[in-house]
Amino acid sequence: MSTMNGSRLALLLALAVLLAPGAHGQTPGGLLVPADGGASATKHFDPLGKPPSTFTIELRNGQKAQLPFADRRDFDEAKRGFIAEPPYTKIMADAGHVAWDMGSYGWLLTGKDFESIHPSLQRQAVLNMAYGLYEVVPGRVYQVRGFDLANISFIKGDMGWIVFDPLTAAETARAALAFINDKLGKRPVVGVVYSHSHVDHFAGVRGVVDEADVVSGKVMLIAASGFMNAAISENVFAGNAMSRRSQWQYATLLQRNPFGHVDQAIGKNAANGTVSLIVPNRLVSKDFEEITLDGVTMVFQNAPDTEAPVQMNTYFPQFKALWAAEVVTGTIHNIYTTRGAAVRNALNWSKEINEALYKFGQEAEVMFASHSWPRWGNARIQEVLRAQRDAYANLNNQTLHYVNQGVTINEIHNVYEVPRSLREQWSARSYHGDVQNNVRGVVNRFIGHFDGNPANLIPLSPKDSAPLYVEMMGGSAKIVAKGAELIGQGKYLLATEILNRLVFAEPQNQTARRLLADAYEQLGYRAESTSVRNTFLQGAFELRNGLPGGAPPKTTGPDVIRAMSTEQWLDFVGISMDPKKADGMKFTINLVTPDNGEKFVVEMSNATLTTISGFQGAKPDLTVTVNRAELNRVMMGQASFDDLIAEGKAKFDGNRAGFDQLRSILVAFTPDFEILPGTAPKQRAAPPKPFEVRQQIDLEID
Repeated sequence: MSTMNGSRLALLLALAVLLAPGAHGQTPGGLLVPADGGASATKHFDPLGKPPSTFTIELRNGQKAQLPFADRRDFDEAKRGFIAEPPYTKIMADAGHVAWDMGSYGWLLTGKDFESIHPSLQRQAVLNMAYGLYEVVPGRVYQVRGFDLANISFIKGDMGWIVFDPLTAAETARAALAFINDKLGKRPVVGVVYSHSHVDHFAGVRGVVDEADVVSGKVMLIAASGFMNAAISENVFAGNAMSRRSQWQYATLLQRNPFGHVDQAIGKNAANGTVSLIVPNRLVSKDFEEITLDGVTMVFQNAPDTEAPVQMNTYFPQFKALWAAEVVTGTIHNIYTTRGAAVRNALNWSKEINEALYKFGQEAEVMFASHSWPRWGNARIQEVLRAQRDAYANLNNQTLHYVNQGVTINEIHNVYEVPRSLREQWSARSYHGDVQNNVRGVVNRFIGHFDGNPANLIPLSPKDSAPLYVEMMGGSAKIVAKGAELIGQGKYLLATEILNRLVFAEPQNQTARRLLADAYEQLGYRAESTSVRNTFLQGAFELRNGLPGGAPPKTTGPDVIRAMSTEQWLDFVGISMDPKKADGMKFTINLVTPDNGEKFVVEMSNATLTTISGFQGAKPDLTVTVNRAELNRVMMGQASFDDLIAEGKAKFDGNRAGFDQLRSILVAFTPDFEILPGTAPKQRAAPPKPFEVRQQIDLEID
């Protein structure tokens, strides 16, 4: 048997293990397999799309030969404890559209080996097809998987459920609660835990509890100190740019198809439903803190500055069960996330895993998390914890080893190499993160983007430098010919190097655009990381088709606005104003919000808007008095300040000229700007109103 055939057989055997009947006599994923056997998935969804080239297929065969397909433990663990799947594949949003459609990925369960998907990524995508209710600790710990990007976990207390991470949308969380109650008996929710500050771990909270029960203390809602600030701040200041860039990382224009979106590494995708947020009533502030609720003892480990600024693991000593949140899942995560975010701390991430290993991992018998599947047995848990601990530490240490020898941010991704022992462990593969981007992120964290070469200190913008390159290369015809030649040789990165220059110099050159799209597409097929695959395939789609109608704006829900501090909103207003139009403006405004007792000084000087909390200017040009509850309406675009004045719900004392000047120079951000030239939609998205904050919180899922 050849290595290629052996690898394919190993993949199909692993798939067969996943689809085998579970402990309760049912078949996981049986409802998801399409009636046509996946025949419809063999056709490219884009008329201009291309199949994998012979070079891509040859590379894929080589990749398969190097992967540890003989290790099929993940498949055994992914199906272990299966109880039942729901009789539906779609969950509808309250607004009437489809919030979740697990059936759209059913073609992954047909046993086909897709040449347009990296073989390791296809394996991960199949593992993430778990759909239904699973038992983790007999009689005590359960998960509903496949209802959203994350898992929702239910801990059975003496009287009710303690819910860990209530998903992205209220509708999917509500469906999960109804499903477990239907299968195991109805129980009240007595507690909710937000493991960290990303939206797929808290925004479905109104699907499982009422806010009144949290406010009264009937339901304990637990989070780490700093949760509310982290949940909002990461999404506001650069939120519009992140929203646009996330369309590339998550391939929002691509169909769920072997040539398009296949997986999101930590789950299938994020639900598109009602985003909600309830303020926690119990904060964990110590490094390790024990809470007992409804007969369940939980030891929380604060693990900040890892996958999120605020995050915590949880150990259940009664069950010898470790909840690893999103610190340890079925993939190496993002140190640098391509949608854009602060670079994460790989060394600290490693140390927090090490803390969990030595504090809890010496006796834990099951480890489960907010994504992926559990691991059972102490030896297996320690193996996975060590693999991920070492992977993050190696990212940090090996990168800095080379940096200290002069290797730059523009070279490190071609120098760094994952140790073979880690490459041979599935738990240390980079499906969500990407090794090449992560090591560049480490360099950026420590010494920044500048590589030390003066030529790169003040680089030209691509639209300015590209025409020079095109001219010196002899014009577009020569570049197109050379690009086609390189693509014909399977040298796709070299082709992108020159075709990208031509597209920036001549955005309307369709031949160049389509050639560049062809190269991007093949690079996408080769990628093990979903972020890399999606980015190349989304780029190919936009080069061929542009942005169809732009990205529809998301209106901000009341929970998000109420959670945003007034100071954060004022800081965002300072970001939104056009500084070139502010030159020469000078004014001071006092803002007072009587219902919550806040006071601010807002000052315009030197074309810059600044804010300080807790003070009032001695001689302000204008004093604005408005309850924060009414200010929320302005922040949501439901009313203007003038509307509030007319209703008697806001008061302006003094000269409002400065306020009117500020309002006139606010720039409306919409997430439909060009990333590649010539891709802007013909009809732009409707802009927000002055002082409105559009929802960007749905980006924080990685």
